[in-house]
Amino acid sequence: MKENRTLGFVGAGNMATALIKGLLESGLYTPEQLWASDRDTEARDRMSDQFGIRITESNSEVLRRNATVLFAVKPQIMMEVLAEVKADVRADHLFISIAAGTPLEKIRAAIDRDIPMIRVMPNTPALIQKGISALARGPLATSAHFETARSILNAVGDTVEVDEALMDAVTALSGSGPGYVFRFMECMAEAGAAVGLERETALGLVIQTFVGAAHLAKESDRSLAELREMVTSPGGTTAAG
Repeated sequence: MKENRTLGFVGAGNMATALIKGLLESGLYTPEQLWASDRDTEARDRMSDQFGIRITESNSEVLRRNATVLFAVKPQIMMEVLAEVKADVRADHLFISIAAGTPLEKIRAAIDRDIPMIRVMPNTPALIQKGISALARGPLATSAHFETARSILNAVGDTVEVDEALMDAVTALSGSGPGYVFRFMECMAEAGAAVGLERETALGLVIQTFVGAAHLAKESDRSLAELREMVTSPGGTTAAG
């Protein structure tokens, strides 16, 4: 790791917190090499107290002090933030954006400058370093830029590369996917309680069922269909369900 390498975060919310935690625990960066900005005083104080990184209220300062900048702000304020920092954009910047539904071309138009950019769709299991992130490189992003972004996201889980045109599909599948899984888990736990199980018992059964099934799917050589068939005996309870 180069001693002068730094990384700046614009936004200090949940996803930035997850990434910074993963980066520090992996040893990829030290606290002195990480910057974060946020308008919210509590968010800045939390980030400083928890990680000891460099904190500022100014988004522009993050751009001035870091060549690699990760935008971790809500999509609805992304254009406002880009307008704020437009004058600070340099040719040596690499922008990494995790703003959902915000194409790289829209970012380029907002800053009115062609620089290397990479768009990322992470998901919430990144909060426990079990996420999956899809990365799409912009036209000026080199292999070195891409590997920089991938190493950052690898700190909170797995990564895949996709064409940016497929980002909406990724968002629906893995970005929103945890919400679907949690709702399915809710329904299963409620059903278990409805037939007499204690709620905590039902919830524990459901959570471990999903954890175990997910690990089995990841580690097994069998297809999902084959794994399903292993549980589904003809005329049995799974088939009936």
